[in-house]
Amino acid sequence: MTDRYYDVIVVGRSLGALVAAALLARRDFTVLVIGQARRTADYTFEGKTLRRRAFTLWAAGSPVWRRIVGELAHTQTWSRRVDEVTPTLQLLMPGRRLDIPPDAAHFSREVDREFPEARRMVSELYRDLGRVAAAADGAFERDAIWPPGSFMERRETGRVASTLPYARAEPHADLLAEFPRGHWYRRIVTESVRFATDLAAYPPAFAAARLHGAWTRGLVALGGGERELDQILMDRVESNGGVCRMNEQVAGIEVRRGGASGVQLDGDAQPVGAGLVITDMLGEELAALAGGQGISKKAQSEWPRVIPGTGRFVVSVLTRRAGVPIPLGKEVLVFTAGGLGEVAHTIHLQRVRCPDPDEELLVAELLLSERDPLPKHEARAWVVERLCRELPYLDRHLLLVDSVHDGLPLWRFESATGPSGAEAGSVQGAGRLLQLARQPVEVERTALQGAAARAEPMERQLDVDPPGYLGLAGEPIRGPIARTLLVGRSVLPALGQEGRLLAACGAARLVTRSDKRKARMRREMWTKIEIS
Repeated sequence: MTDRYYDVIVVGRSLGALVAAALLARRDFTVLVIGQARRTADYTFEGKTLRRRAFTLWAAGSPVWRRIVGELAHTQTWSRRVDEVTPTLQLLMPGRRLDIPPDAAHFSREVDREFPEARRMVSELYRDLGRVAAAADGAFERDAIWPPGSFMERRETGRVASTLPYARAEPHADLLAEFPRGHWYRRIVTESVRFATDLAAYPPAFAAARLHGAWTRGLVALGGGERELDQILMDRVESNGGVCRMNEQVAGIEVRRGGASGVQLDGDAQPVGAGLVITDMLGEELAALAGGQGISKKAQSEWPRVIPGTGRFVVSVLTRRAGVPIPLGKEVLVFTAGGLGEVAHTIHLQRVRCPDPDEELLVAELLLSERDPLPKHEARAWVVERLCRELPYLDRHLLLVDSVHDGLPLWRFESATGPSGAEAGSVQGAGRLLQLARQPVEVERTALQGAAARAEPMERQLDVDPPGYLGLAGEPIRGPIARTLLVGRSVLPALGQEGRLLAACGAARLVTRSDKRKARMRREMWTKIEIS
């Protein structure tokens, strides 16, 4: 028995988990958040901040996010904390550069300069994407369950989904059918979608249109990135009476009478009781924590197979500001051309402000499969080499280079800069020799604060078999054990960040409906005026 009890225990610190916790705390449920000891996005070396994950607020323009921020009474504060990203996306290709600004006339001039032969096709593409965005915004404003589970949910969500273009298209429907094979704009759209989705495979046409549209219709950024967003949501949980214990870890799920009844925290003698358990873990991971107990017969026979696939390999490059061109955007896709014997990959590059005004942090992200021709232990050197090709003065101003995913020592650059003071050298990246303008010093990983001494696992996109609702879904919101709900990447992986928000809202709705008193109170709330 336990004398500690919460209406809901949320296990995880991802966007979906924290949003679900914040919404339920706001709706007067007692909420405990267990961070599962997941590391934050930032880590440091000698006071300098580096990042283990890239983070882009693709879903900030979604009606789902606006609904969440409104219910949390945070709209005005949110608008003050975010900055508009202009251009929303910058594309660096061999011999070309294309900016995608929010202004349509400016974008038209950009296309005329770089792709005059494709002006009509590009115009029609974005007209179609605008139609998809309008329909999706209207659908996601509705408080429906995505993906639906029960008969009534399928009817309700089905009526909403029937308004979505491409939602029931053939699995291989091509949004870019008018573009010639090999045209650069095909690769531009495809790569922007691949970085935004949580699916390892290319998502269905509706999801592809939604994800590329998220890049191009306007982005905002938080100065503190993922860490700041996490803190905002945790503050919302705690200000409404919830408890956040981010460094704790769940060692097991307690199961009674066929359903989850609480969690066993690592190091605690007594379990913590709960009416429901919400988690961003995969269903199989949840079942493993329960020791295989309580798994429903339906889950045993029909549960989809979800396998971690392509990994996100991230490199942090700290440089003096003089090494970064002023026109470089905050969100950039760098397209590399693979010559004879060279690997061709696209780099998602983010430009991050540093506390020191003379420094810039570049966060570079690669998508690496298990059988990728670029080995993980050579990926860091490959990224730095390609960035130095695109940014000619970067190698003279490098300060720190590191990745938590390869286990190699941090590179620190100590030599003087400038034509006379530059000390030419090279660094051996586990078999890959990288020529640099200055000689780096290797620093053992034990000197880093907030990072492991060994290689950390990459965040992985997911393979789903069979695909779920409309090809967008993976695992159901209702977990494999009664009284558990899932809100992680595995629920709506095709939609990426917006899918996690939809899952969190769906889980919050299911929990609220399970308590008739709170459901009635929720219906009677006056939400037109926010009261913090």
